[in-house]
Amino acid sequence: MRIAVIGSGYVGLVSGACFADFGHRVTCVDVSAEKIAALQVGRMPIFEPGLDQLVATNVQAGRLSFTCDLSLPVAEAEVVFIAVGTPARHRDGHADLAYVYAAAAEVSQAVRGFTVVVTKSTVPVGTGDEVARIIREANPAADVSVVSNPEFLREGAAINDFKLPDRIIVGAEDERGRDVMTEVYRPLFLNAAPMMFCDRRTAELTKYAANAFLAMKITFINEIANLCEKVGADVQDVARGIGLDKRIGAKFLNPGPGYGGSCFPKDTLALVKAAQEHDSPLRLIETTVAVNDQRKSQMARRVIVACGGDVRGKTIGVLGLTFKPNTDDMRDAPSLAIIRVLQDAGARIQAYDPEGVEAAREHLDDVAFAPGPYEAARDAHALVIVTEWESFRALDFERLGAIMADPLLIDLRNVYRRAQLAQHGFRYASIGRPAQSISSPLLYAG
Repeated sequence: MRIAVIGSGYVGLVSGACFADFGHRVTCVDVSAEKIAALQVGRMPIFEPGLDQLVATNVQAGRLSFTCDLSLPVAEAEVVFIAVGTPARHRDGHADLAYVYAAAAEVSQAVRGFTVVVTKSTVPVGTGDEVARIIREANPAADVSVVSNPEFLREGAAINDFKLPDRIIVGAEDERGRDVMTEVYRPLFLNAAPMMFCDRRTAELTKYAANAFLAMKITFINEIANLCEKVGADVQDVARGIGLDKRIGAKFLNPGPGYGGSCFPKDTLALVKAAQEHDSPLRLIETTVAVNDQRKSQMARRVIVACGGDVRGKTIGVLGLTFKPNTDDMRDAPSLAIIRVLQDAGARIQAYDPEGVEAAREHLDDVAFAPGPYEAARDAHALVIVTEWESFRALDFERLGAIMADPLLIDLRNVYRRAQLAQHGFRYASIGRPAQSISSPLLYAG
């Protein structure tokens, strides 16, 4: 099939490359000439494991191309995916749909023959209805079926998620749209990927509900971690104990400094705003948003307490800046809030991230970015693990102890355990483990 993808950001580029790998002919479109020029010579605008090779393979095979002009690709396409950004509006937190509606208006002028127009972007309930209205009013002769097909891709594992999905959700209002979408995803049928058809509004809400539930699950275990520290329990064991219950499941029960990224923060807020607008407030999600926002600054204060209550004039090494491993995405990363609070308290920050340094430079001032973890730790009075990159899982503590001003590790991801650090004379703070005296080699056991 011929497919056009409008928007070559994270969702659009991954989706387009994977569709091409299925054998479809795909053209990815973007308004950024700089981005398209980079893609045409094989430079990726984002870091996603395996994406550069997937793009190169399909470009070479002639199945994937890039352009700034949507007119020809849309005219030739049987399916047009709208995968543009829907950021939170600064003034009120609602999803900004300007890019979606602008894309719909442009697509309406370029379609030829029957075309399925798919909203792949995360959009509030009713957006598909508005897209259909825009197309209908701009081009009454357009023969289109507007479909919702939300994405469920995890940054850092997006290609695997696309090719081995938990589910494919298609919200369509007519049989023609359903039939075309069945053909689009037919290559996944061999993997027995479950395909769920529903109406458009149900599909749109399902995406928001899924993200809100996962965000709530993360926030829940973070609050349980706080309680564990007070009562002398171990959150790792609590999480495992409840996660073995198949009704709950083990995923998203890892305590840490709070969720971030491009999806959970904006989608939970957009869902809260939409619910308020429809006079059906979601109190659990409202609380999730508030607790998560507070969590990040709380983690900074935890660092200050671990450093004796004062970090003025001290050097703090930070390992991990991106909101999660295997991405260069800094959007709403917990590290941003943590570092800013530490700087306000007078600390000097030297930080390292395997992929996120360049993106972090756009968000952080007065940070010394180091070329590696040991450079970030040199002469530091504390070393803080904020993001659990694999390269931080086997640090050389003898080497760290020799180069740090004070052997103190504050582990906000519970990468290590007490015995590992005690052997090297490190004081240690972690999340959700029984509290110990400040005079102990450990601040929190684990």
